[in-house]
Amino acid sequence: MNRREFLQVLAVAGAGGMAFPGGDAQAARAAQQFYDVPRFGNVHLLHFTDCHAQLRPVHFREPSVNLGVAEWAGKPPHLVGKAFLREYGIRPGTPEAHAFTSLDFTEAARRYGKVGGFSHLSTLIQRMKASRPGALLLDGGDTWQGSATALWTKGQDMVDAALQLGVDVMTPHWEMTLGAERVKQIVDNDFKGRVSFLAQNIKTNDFGDPVFDPYVIRDMNGVAVAIIGQAFPYTPIANPRYFVPDWTFGIQEENLQQVIDDARSKGAEVVVLLSHNGMDVDLKLASRVRGLDAILGGHTHDGVPKPVQVRNSGGVTLVTNAGSNGKFLGVLDFDVRNGKVADFRYKLLPVFADYLPADPAMEALITKVRAPYESRLSEVLAINRGLLYRRGNFNGTFDQLILDGLMAVQDAEIAFSPGFRWGTTLLPGENITMEALMDQTAVTYPYTTVTPMTAETIKTILEDVADNLFNPDPYYQQGGDMVRVGGLQYTIDPNQPIGKRITDMRLGGKPLETGKTYKVAGWAPVSEEARQAGGAPIWDVMAQWLRTNKEVSARPLNLPTVRGMSGNPGITTT
Repeated sequence: MNRREFLQVLAVAGAGGMAFPGGDAQAARAAQQFYDVPRFGNVHLLHFTDCHAQLRPVHFREPSVNLGVAEWAGKPPHLVGKAFLREYGIRPGTPEAHAFTSLDFTEAARRYGKVGGFSHLSTLIQRMKASRPGALLLDGGDTWQGSATALWTKGQDMVDAALQLGVDVMTPHWEMTLGAERVKQIVDNDFKGRVSFLAQNIKTNDFGDPVFDPYVIRDMNGVAVAIIGQAFPYTPIANPRYFVPDWTFGIQEENLQQVIDDARSKGAEVVVLLSHNGMDVDLKLASRVRGLDAILGGHTHDGVPKPVQVRNSGGVTLVTNAGSNGKFLGVLDFDVRNGKVADFRYKLLPVFADYLPADPAMEALITKVRAPYESRLSEVLAINRGLLYRRGNFNGTFDQLILDGLMAVQDAEIAFSPGFRWGTTLLPGENITMEALMDQTAVTYPYTTVTPMTAETIKTILEDVADNLFNPDPYYQQGGDMVRVGGLQYTIDPNQPIGKRITDMRLGGKPLETGKTYKVAGWAPVSEEARQAGGAPIWDVMAQWLRTNKEVSARPLNLPTVRGMSGNPGITTT
């Protein structure tokens, strides 16, 4: 699909009623210009990550709280709202401002429409590939998890979609929650000879043998390009260990250096790490290893328009992160001369479904894989009257809805909900369907729990999770966002050391009592014991509660009091 063909498709789509802002051929041409990224150089990499099994277009609100601490405070990716727009020179009120920030979200979402969707992503990928011979499509992981159909098909819907999309290379994280046997089945059968599934940091427990290939070298326009895979290092901690009992993970920094050196010794002129570390980890890693030209990162869902250039003993490494939910496509072009990278261009393109016509082949596949489940997915559980979203360091309104439901159904004083970063957004007035609920809860360990906890235990849990998020050393940041808390109020100072971040825990305005036991509801426990106990799946609990309520009002957020963050550009109230 060349530029002229792409413009013709857009014009036809606009004439056929496609919802371009403006709704006419001029708007279609404006959309084409939005995606006009001229070819540069001779090495071309296309990158998406953390789509979390969203085959259809969605709304997804970016965080209004994304705090950095220590030397990472106030630096990318820890910028939100107007500070983000200033950093990257993005004008307020534009499609880009909506894509990259939470500003005026509801109004902007209604103006610019939904984002992502594999049919629209496919069209954009074809557009980029048409002008970039040999371009590789890299999938940064968290692809086979996050939706009802991915759960019910054990990831097969996403595997088929990735093959249709033309993925060349992949590295994993949430894929592992399907279990080691299922992952190996997909890699050895569906992906064989088609997709390189890479992870230099996954080894066997017994002898430390590689489980997957660490890297692959591809020839592109006469240039040898090495792609190294880096799976999420803390998979057995952030997710249940019993899914991968025989494999070890970790950052494996020394081994990574050996892999880089080995790829270079075999003639690689460009070496790129396809990473699921999280951006702060990648920034530190880039400063400590040499020989990487770029790190194309994921896990933390940060949409970063401009690579951070990190100096190390071998030169400079570009570090990027390409957002989530199929919402962005990263386009990295290298100009390689005399065996070295001489220059680069990078563009992180928002995937606006109303700007990009659906690819018919992908659309047909999606319709086919969803067909057996459509009636179940479309069940209306309740009407939503507020903005329901998840993403943010401390809480989101969809998380609050789950907390409120858990406390009501389990008759609990306090509720905990995991700090997952995935989960789509619903606008006021939209139905809460079973599909929307599953977008927040579709995990392979969905068990609900009710646990008696002392004040000391509650504080220990909050301190531990806070350290995973706010440890000043990124190598010790092992999880998602802060655990969401219902019923309980507390104060947090992210700048303090572990054990001193959480203070003033209160229930109903009164301090928690030392030694007293409180009833705490939760879900998605990582322990083997919780699996054996087998509490009802969270979606069953919430579906019944929503059916009973029939209508959900705007959820007031239960947020902690945050200390020590005055002036931090990673937090905004607008």
